[in-house]
Amino acid sequence: MQSAITLTVSQLNEYIKALLDSSELLGNIYIKGEISNFTNHYKTGHLYFSLKDESALLKAVMFRSSAVKLKFIPENGMKVIVRGRISVFPRDGVYQMYAEEIQPDGVGVLYLAYEQLKERLFLSGLFDEDHKIPIPRYPEKIGIITANTGAAVADMKNIISRRYPPAEIIIYPSLVQGNGAPEELAAGIRFFNEKLPVDTIIIGRGGGSIEDLWAFNSEMLAHEIYKSKIPVISAVGHETDFTICDFVADLRAPTPSAAAELAVPEINDIKYRLNQSFSSLHTHIIGKITACRTELALVSKNKIFENPINYTKRFHEKTDEFANMIYSSGIKILQAKKSLVSEKAAALSALSPLAVMSRGYSVVTAEDGKVISDAGKLSAGDPVEILFHKGRAEATVTKIIKGGKTDARKKEN
Repeated sequence: MQSAITLTVSQLNEYIKALLDSSELLGNIYIKGEISNFTNHYKTGHLYFSLKDESALLKAVMFRSSAVKLKFIPENGMKVIVRGRISVFPRDGVYQMYAEEIQPDGVGVLYLAYEQLKERLFLSGLFDEDHKIPIPRYPEKIGIITANTGAAVADMKNIISRRYPPAEIIIYPSLVQGNGAPEELAAGIRFFNEKLPVDTIIIGRGGGSIEDLWAFNSEMLAHEIYKSKIPVISAVGHETDFTICDFVADLRAPTPSAAAELAVPEINDIKYRLNQSFSSLHTHIIGKITACRTELALVSKNKIFENPINYTKRFHEKTDEFANMIYSSGIKILQAKKSLVSEKAAALSALSPLAVMSRGYSVVTAEDGKVISDAGKLSAGDPVEILFHKGRAEATVTKIIKGGKTDARKKEN
């Protein structure tokens, strides 16, 4: 019988860890379960969670180096398949799964990531209709962000050149799939906004799988399109393909060819409308000219045009007649006003004290300038002033006669 050995807790945990790490089965295993107790440790970037089924639970951790590769965000209650290894964390003596990959169970990982990003950006307001800019009707310059070669760019150039030759086409060549594609596409949006302004931007590519179109589901690219001051038309894939670019762009086109048609008007339609407008204007002007000629013909039949000299003579005669009438009326009014003034002047003259004085009467005033009308208010020796019709005299009262009697009172000192 083999004798028992004594181990420390650390030795035991390390031994169990070594056993688990050496297992080929447990070194690369897929575990199916439901996520619970999910924690995103933002400071470190590590993800901590548990996997559970109806009767058991397994702790798991995904370190930052693997977590940054995830295309979706794990959530509690999400059914997933996790690939990783089983080992022990010696400090706690607990075995757990060290996850390297996580895939949704029953739905594609890219589709799930697309739906999660779509919902998040929708709630952030990046799809709001009020923010969208109308597409210019008659653009002078059109910027296209896409691969420099391929059917998509050729179709767009051909359609724009055929439909609206005045428009200048500027191609910004970019990767449209794979690593670096979202960054180059976003750089194209910034280029046209900051360095070479255009009237309309078209961003897109031809059809492909969801993996091929994944660059157009970039959150970073979505924000660049949202910030663009230039209207953006999204033209990604076929009519049934939808990407995040389609929702945030100012206009979604089902195909790159359709985007080219939506970006510019049809030159033949413009010519047709111009011709119609010209014909309408021409008809209107001819009608106006005809009406004016008819009116002129009617006016020319007026008697004034038959003998304008006689008409002018009669006009002058009428004018002279009115002038004489005005002059005569003015003379009569002036004479009436003069007579009235003379009457008023005679009446005023009759009432004037000067007229009375001209008949020999005088006005006597006291030393203070007041008129003396009562001799009883004077005393002998009072100085007075006598105003005659012509001139004046100063005198001294020698005596006062009242009622025929002489009052010889002198002024008291």
